[in-house]
Amino acid sequence: MGKTIRIDAHQHFWRIEDGYYDWIVPSDSVLYRDYVPEDLVHHLKTHSMDGTITVQASPNIKDTELLLELSEKTNSILGVVGWVDVTGHTFKEDLETLKKHKKFVGIRVMIQDMEDPSILLSSSYMKAFKHLEEQQISVDLLVREIQLPVIVQLLREVPKLRAVIDHLGKPTIANAQLDTWEDQLQEIASYSTVYCKLSGLVTEAKVDWEILDFKPYLQRAYDAFGPNRLMFGSDWPVCLVAATYDEVVEIINSTFEDKLSEEDKHKLFGENAARFYRIDI
Repeated sequence: MGKTIRIDAHQHFWRIEDGYYDWIVPSDSVLYRDYVPEDLVHHLKTHSMDGTITVQASPNIKDTELLLELSEKTNSILGVVGWVDVTGHTFKEDLETLKKHKKFVGIRVMIQDMEDPSILLSSSYMKAFKHLEEQQISVDLLVREIQLPVIVQLLREVPKLRAVIDHLGKPTIANAQLDTWEDQLQEIASYSTVYCKLSGLVTEAKVDWEILDFKPYLQRAYDAFGPNRLMFGSDWPVCLVAATYDEVVEIINSTFEDKLSEEDKHKLFGENAARFYRIDI
């Protein structure tokens, strides 16, 4: 790949006034404001990040268009994970339109809020996932621990899907539960084209979290996916409700500092993301 690259593989930008973000309410004093590239510059410099993968935060094509617009003016945005209605009549056309943008790297399917995630196995969704598999377009899967069995069933139908599990599948860290989540994660990891993001953990932990709270989950993720299919992601600015950017980085550094070679650290903090999202450096 030439030079070593450091990438934050999961973060967001938004403009509150656009009105696409129903999950961000005015009473949320941390998140209810604009977050734009200028707000992130300091953190990227502090941690020697070459850039980020910016991920959609709303199931609205306008949100994706905003991110693509920002990416045209922001060198540090290396790739944009957008959104399209995968069951809509214009799904393929919308996808082709996004693919014309040089920084578009894939889409995200927001499963976590689905009342019945088994809808992913319906014919309309399955047709879309098979198209994504055939086209080798990457898919971020935003999913909760309780929904992971559906992801296992999905992958049995589309075993070559280029997918990444966001936020480690949102295990219930606050309750220190591991077994069921671990079993599902191991089966998901058996599919060689599936990656996993070490992101979004602090918001799943208890308020007074300690770094030790995360180590069992991070270790099991490493055991399942190995050094070649894990990516660091800050989940900034969502992480700010529970931790600073520095603390999020420290959780990963502290857990793996003495366990990974320098080569594997480079993979975790950038090279794996560059390979998965096909970032040319």
